[in-house]
Amino acid sequence: MTQRALDPSGDEPNRSPMPDGTGRQVKIDAGSEPDPVHPAGRPAAARGLTAAEVAERIARGEVNDVPVRSSRSLTEIVRANVFTRFNLIIGVLWVIMLFVAPIQDSLFGFVIIANTGIGIVQEWRAKKTLDSLAVIGEAKPTVRRDGVAAEISTSEIVLGDLVELGPGDKAVVDGTVAEADSLEIDESLLTGEADPVLKRPGDPVMSGSFVVAGSGAFTATKVGREAYAAQLAEEASRFTLVQSELRSGISTILKYVTWMMIPTAIGLVISQLVVKDNNVKDSIARTVGGIVPMIPEGLVLLTSVAFAIGVVRLGRKQCLVQELPAIEGLARVDVVCLDKTGTLTEGGMDVTEVRALNGTDEPYLHRVLGALGSSDPHPNASLQAIIDAYPVPDGQRWDVTQALPFSSARKYSGAAFDEGDGHESAWLLGAPDVLLPEADPALTEIEQLNEQGLRVLLLARVRGELDGPETAAGAVPGALIVLEQRLRPDAGETLAYFADQRVATKVISGDNAVSVGAVAAKLGLPGAEHTLDARKLPTDPDAMATAMEENSVFGRVTPQQKREMVAALQSRGHTVAMTGDGVNDVLALKDADIGVSMGSGSEATRAVAQIVLLNNSFATLPSVVAEGRRVIGNITRVATLFLTKTVYSVLLAVLVVCFQVEYPFLPRHLTLLSTLTIGVPAFFLALAPNKERAHPHFVRRVMRYAIPSGTIAAAATFAMYLIARSHYSGTGALDAETSAATLTLFLVSMWVLAIIARPYTWWRICLVAAMGLAFLIVLVVPWLQDFFALKLVGTTMPWTAVGIAVVASVALEYTWRLVGRRFPV
Repeated sequence: MTQRALDPSGDEPNRSPMPDGTGRQVKIDAGSEPDPVHPAGRPAAARGLTAAEVAERIARGEVNDVPVRSSRSLTEIVRANVFTRFNLIIGVLWVIMLFVAPIQDSLFGFVIIANTGIGIVQEWRAKKTLDSLAVIGEAKPTVRRDGVAAEISTSEIVLGDLVELGPGDKAVVDGTVAEADSLEIDESLLTGEADPVLKRPGDPVMSGSFVVAGSGAFTATKVGREAYAAQLAEEASRFTLVQSELRSGISTILKYVTWMMIPTAIGLVISQLVVKDNNVKDSIARTVGGIVPMIPEGLVLLTSVAFAIGVVRLGRKQCLVQELPAIEGLARVDVVCLDKTGTLTEGGMDVTEVRALNGTDEPYLHRVLGALGSSDPHPNASLQAIIDAYPVPDGQRWDVTQALPFSSARKYSGAAFDEGDGHESAWLLGAPDVLLPEADPALTEIEQLNEQGLRVLLLARVRGELDGPETAAGAVPGALIVLEQRLRPDAGETLAYFADQRVATKVISGDNAVSVGAVAAKLGLPGAEHTLDARKLPTDPDAMATAMEENSVFGRVTPQQKREMVAALQSRGHTVAMTGDGVNDVLALKDADIGVSMGSGSEATRAVAQIVLLNNSFATLPSVVAEGRRVIGNITRVATLFLTKTVYSVLLAVLVVCFQVEYPFLPRHLTLLSTLTIGVPAFFLALAPNKERAHPHFVRRVMRYAIPSGTIAAAATFAMYLIARSHYSGTGALDAETSAATLTLFLVSMWVLAIIARPYTWWRICLVAAMGLAFLIVLVVPWLQDFFALKLVGTTMPWTAVGIAVVASVALEYTWRLVGRRFPV
């Protein structure tokens, strides 16, 4: 499309497009005094920097060297995974064990090394995915140099560059307005003020603000780390594992575990080294064997791995997660607010009909529509459809004397033309119910079209200034422009998914309510037949919340109302996700619990959204929800496994201290048990599909099962140990007692695993069975018996161990059901 501009003399403008390779054209603002003219025919000030000037600024270091919008560096990843509190404790205990016991008792150290390595590799993979997607999803500003506009990387901007702006563009550096054509900039992300600010040449532009109407250009005055945008960019794409209920819950659990572990470990050390007169090395080994299993170090690691794998999985589906907790957050969402245009419908539209009103000549209407299309350098989807349907033939272009860009607040645009031969005209194009009085008979006809899912614009002629306060009131209808939107082929299936998952869907659009309802009805959205015009919404927050809960489709919603709607739903305890792609969605995206932007959306929406769908497909959202539910549900499962081990380890240590007996296990025994009943199963369970809806109160949900399970396991194991101590005597008695106690603890832990693995699938059954088979192999293969110091002696005690484990398993079943009834979450 050729971009036109009036020169200061008012003569016919130069119609030759500037080939910038981006589809965006240069707009030259008229000034009261002409600038010095460049030999190429363009004012020098409007041509931007020359190549020599750019090179000079680069040499001086005046470049926008913003902090890298990236995830953690490899060094930071290694440091975060290796240098942890629990790795330090285990590392010290491992070194001790290497000196005082056989290598079998030091296996737990090698397991920690392997697990930490897995964590580093997975997070490194997630980092590479995140970095590559951030580059793909980053919008490049348009900079004019040597009179040619081209998109460049943000980091290539230099001091003094002339940066072009259009609707939806974000200012990435600070500067001063050089050109302005009805330029309105929203600075709400900086100041909190929702009203856009009209900018004129000489006015400042703050990085982080974005354009809501008009176009223009500004000269960069602050670049790099001096610009406010550098701080925003650094925060926007930082790889973070904090600020989520899951992570904070685990941190809370670990804090209490640490305080509980310290006195217990001290008591165990004193008991084994001072009270019992045993071999020193054996006492140290059994002491370490009692301390190590108290530490649920694998839980933190597995959570990090699950999140990291989630990023990689979503990255393969062209979904950029700018803030990692968004995976978890979207899984907790119970209300999704959707914008119709660009979300449920594709960006393109088609003109299906032009209905003349008041006897307007139809060929003349076509010329007016073509002129309106060519007057806007940044057409929206509706105007682009008109441009495609009514192109302006060469040599028949009207001069634009005044232009009024489209604004979502007023819901119309306009332009005034010099048609030649002394004829002038001014036109508005926008929403009929805004431009027409309430009693106008044309509204009935429009409503009928809207009920068919068609979009209708009104072309009206006006007199006087286009931006006057009463311009729309005096408009004379000229024609109805009937447009048809293209529905996304996967939108209906996605809406059905949310309905099946008991996630309420609210369609919030600035379009006519009846038209929005027709589109929603075509997609099968429940409640689409009852639409609500947002202009009739109550202003009281509580009343608005009630209306939001009772209705599903809303039309004629202003940007400020979208924000109020999100707040109203949140006031009723809902977790709200907001999707959008236009600048009118930015405020609501920012306030929602989770903001989701389309990749083709404006730079502003992508900047504030936590999730960016780079493939522009609304159908990707179910994948994000499923990934979040998989992470939350599975980590809740495996957390119960890890903390059950912590509980029974602490209780066994307390019982050993109280009864003044040897600790029943060596580290190798608990390494074997942890690997078969927790480590290996937890890895597979944490990565398995899980569609269970996310629930709040993570700590309560985990501990209500872990405490009774660990208590039962500890009681059964210690009872078996005491029975075995009274049965065996002589040389090798301690080994026999340990083997019987180990069998009991393994069987009880296996039952906990069997409960957590429900509901059963073929692979879950195979997983549990494989763990049991692996333990059986250890018991029957001689060299494994020697390696793990496990050998069942006689038949009485082994069968007694099985019997006690059966009783404990029955107690587990009863307890889990009782807890589920008495302490529901």
